[in-house]
Amino acid sequence: MISRDGTALRSWSNNADGMPLVISNGLGAPPSAWPRLAEADCGFAAVSWWHRGLGESERPNDSTRIHVEDHAADLEATMDGAGFERALLLSWSFGVNVAFEFARAHPERVAGILGVGGVPGGSFRAFGPPGLPGALREGAGRAAAWLLRLVGPPAAALAFPAVDSARALGVGHVPPLPDPAPSAAVARQFAAHPWGWFSELLLAAGDHPAMDTGFVSFPVTLVGGTLDVGAAAPDVRAATTTIPQARFVPLVGTHFLPLEQPDRLHQELVALAERSGLHAPDPGVHNA
Repeated sequence: MISRDGTALRSWSNNADGMPLVISNGLGAPPSAWPRLAEADCGFAAVSWWHRGLGESERPNDSTRIHVEDHAADLEATMDGAGFERALLLSWSFGVNVAFEFARAHPERVAGILGVGGVPGGSFRAFGPPGLPGALREGAGRAAAWLLRLVGPPAAALAFPAVDSARALGVGHVPPLPDPAPSAAVARQFAAHPWGWFSELLLAAGDHPAMDTGFVSFPVTLVGGTLDVGAAAPDVRAATTTIPQARFVPLVGTHFLPLEQPDRLHQELVALAERSGLHAPDPGVHNA
């Protein structure tokens, strides 16, 4: 499909019947990160896209067109391509920024947002352990994003062992182990990324400032992992206090909650759909 600025994007659909759903994924994450939505009886007609310059999506002709607003335009193109006039948005990590940016521009098209491991803007200030000054945490987040261009694919190979090490620190309960098959698929996708470009995408997304979410007129659920160092759960909780109709759900887990707690997140998605009042279109009727 073609985005607003002419960038060609690779899209994905689960080819299932159900309520319209657009996945605003974490940067570089493939749709396999959401294994429950690949099932025919998941209850959602889900679509998503690969981010600019990743997974067979083209880089934009203007290499600066990689900010959250540009990804929000890609979400719009994905939604239009699927024929969805209105849909739920399922978002993860920096995808939460993208979902809220799209919703700010098109609130009438959003039935609800489920955000996992992310906040609506100012994301680097939620990086690392809570309690530290925001400027220090933002600096650490930017440094980590920049260093990816040096460590490259080994970072992907070490990501999941590092998560296991975090569990061993003994902070509360141990989260469920990720399902090996989708976890391996996600790791392979990340290992194949052009890491210099991926680093640029992360840094550009980190420029997205904290948002005034007073425009929200739809239900929102934000989920935070209790062991998440990418978006600390207390910061995710704090974001819900500024959003009308928002609820916070803490889950034992890391930044990889979609792989660690797929069934629990699916339950939250179903609950959000019920709160939104959205219904699946009649069989054979186009949703546009």
